[in-house]
Amino acid sequence: MDPLGAPSQFVDVDTLPSWGNSCEEQLTTSDTAAETYQEETIRSPFLYNKDINGKVVLWKGDVALLNCTAIVNTSNESLTDKNPVSESIFMLAGPDLKEDLQKLRGCRTGEAKLTKGFNLAARFIIHTVGPKYKSRYRTAAESSLYSCYRNVLQLAKEQSMSSVGFCVINSAKRGYPLEDATHIALRTVRRFLEIHGETIEKVVFAVSELEEATYRKLLPLYFPRSLKEESCSLPYLPADIGNAEGEPVVPERQIRISEKPGAPEDNQEEEDEGLAVDLSFIGSHAFARMEGDIDKQRRLILQGQLSEAALQKQHQRNYNRWLCQARSEDLSDIASLKALYQTGVDNCGRTVMVVVGRNIPVTLIDMDKALLYFIHVMDHIAVKEYVLVYFHTLTSEYNHLDSDFLKKLYDVVDVKYKRNLKAVYFVHPTFRSKIFSRALHPTWTEGQNPPCGQPPPAVFCHLPRTDRLSSFCP
Repeated sequence: MDPLGAPSQFVDVDTLPSWGNSCEEQLTTSDTAAETYQEETIRSPFLYNKDINGKVVLWKGDVALLNCTAIVNTSNESLTDKNPVSESIFMLAGPDLKEDLQKLRGCRTGEAKLTKGFNLAARFIIHTVGPKYKSRYRTAAESSLYSCYRNVLQLAKEQSMSSVGFCVINSAKRGYPLEDATHIALRTVRRFLEIHGETIEKVVFAVSELEEATYRKLLPLYFPRSLKEESCSLPYLPADIGNAEGEPVVPERQIRISEKPGAPEDNQEEEDEGLAVDLSFIGSHAFARMEGDIDKQRRLILQGQLSEAALQKQHQRNYNRWLCQARSEDLSDIASLKALYQTGVDNCGRTVMVVVGRNIPVTLIDMDKALLYFIHVMDHIAVKEYVLVYFHTLTSEYNHLDSDFLKKLYDVVDVKYKRNLKAVYFVHPTFRSKIFSRALHPTWTEGQNPPCGQPPPAVFCHLPRTDRLSSFCP
């Protein structure tokens, strides 16, 4: 109650039920049952811990109303963002907050900065900037969001704060998927409390009605309230649960150092074999494989002085870069065209891939993304024998692939694409397409039927009618 006798709008965190107390019936598990769970089940990386659960609170409400030592404000780099959380904090804190923020001179993504709480019930406000989410930069976004939560908690620890009220840092304006962001938030807080739990008494997650369901669904994964809940939640943990501090793990960025790399520990007889030992497990990049100067190799390629083996290595590295980009890029717009798809196998058991020419609006799409989509789809197909069927039916000048794109495609793809391609069928060809195909490869013949068993090099067939496909063994 305030001095005038009216109820206060602020909420005392000590009156809020902790996450551990929200499931009393599961917390009464007997010691015998606990021993049984520990012996008979695989334990979760996030163990049931009653003390940690007692520090966590899930509360549906406005973070600005919490009577914590500090509350968290999510904003932009200039700390002027207008979102529901920030607007509520500014309204309740009063005009002095804006003046204090000007002294901070902004805040970078992932950082955390401190101001007074002014007219709030909280003594301090910790300002942080969440990342803008784009699927192609997902790894960077995950790392930045982790830094937000980690830096807020670290600042609270350094300032000896007993309680922290978190809003949902990933604002809808920045486009971060709520469930993905919640995984990062919960596991980061969990790991921090495991290591530095003695410094913080309460961590409150203040959520909206829309966000509450996601938090209630995922909290048992990271803060199980009983051994039974720990066991039941284990299958639902994501593959990436971060390192010991909850930070996202990127295997490509890890540095691996071993004694005598390449020498098996259990076979000392091979120590003297030197470079004959298989070094493939060390890494595929140039430094780990003790390769020469990459820039020098590229210069020699331009001068035509590089060996065939070195050229193959250079080509493989280039293809791997394209493949990595294809796996990380959002290619849903290209996939929706349905221009490339698998349609079964031929009479010889070889995979048949279909390309529909009229579904490729060459002038309207990014052809580099089209190339990435081709690599993404075909990489696992091309490891064994396959055939291509191209439908030229009802195409116009806006659907014709130019020679520059086809040359780029041929130069980029891995050698397995060319080795395992056993036939290319051209359905409903035009005179122009026939001339173009013969110019590409004079040995391609029209209507030739390649035999099963040991097939000859790829055969390019012009089929004026689709019903002739059944007579071929591609």
